Amino acid sequence: MTRIALVFPELLGTYGDGGNAIVLAQRLRWRGLPADIVRVGVEDPLPRDCDLYVLGGGEDAPQTFATARLVDLGFAGAVADGAVVFAVCAGFQILGEAFTGNDGAQQPGLGLIECSTRPKGARQIGELVVEPSALDLPLLTGFENHGGITELGSSASPLGRVRVGHGNGVGGVEGIVAGRVVGTYLHGPALARNPALADLLLSWVVGALEPLDDPIVERLRTERLRAALG
Repeated sequence: MTRIALVFPELLGTYGDGGNAIVLAQRLRWRGLPADIVRVGVEDPLPRDCDLYVLGGGEDAPQTFATARLVDLGFAGAVADGAVVFAVCAGFQILGEAFTGNDGAQQPGLGLIECSTRPKGARQIGELVVEPSALDLPLLTGFENHGGITELGSSASPLGRVRVGHGNGVGGVEGIVAGRVVGTYLHGPALARNPALADLLLSWVVGALEPLDDPIVERLRTERLRAALG
């Protein structure tokens, strides 16, 4: 049984990113593999036996609160134990070394990935297309809506290069890949738009997966990419 933790959906679920957990579980079930989604509320203990942890987007105040709570719950320990983490937008920023909190001051993040986030001013909103560089994947498609610039450390690996949109807002790159942790600004939900990325994350847990026939998903991906790339 693959256990997929959806972390603080009441705080980190502004843009429907909880759908990423549903996609992961369903793609296993379609292959006859058992999967369970564990919803972790802010008052719940953090299960340390989950295989994947999914964090989504959120506003400034919930992001700050979620960070403090994850410190209290020992989330870093789950990552150190080898769990796969997929973090979007605020979740991505939380995993870094620092971000600007709801009071406008710099707040410490969890320090699990080498990056920090500061305000940009104008929000970065619109379609986002990324050419992966750290992972062997096709073009990634999604929708971004954030006001931060995320700077990667000198040894950090971006998820990919921006073809359309803003991504991290600096250096023409988007996201981060650090071991079994993937951070991104792709909403959509990202894993519904990018099933190859979902399957790659799952393969880190269960091993190689048989391909699925996804004609509807591929048609929608083609339409999105054609519209974004012009």
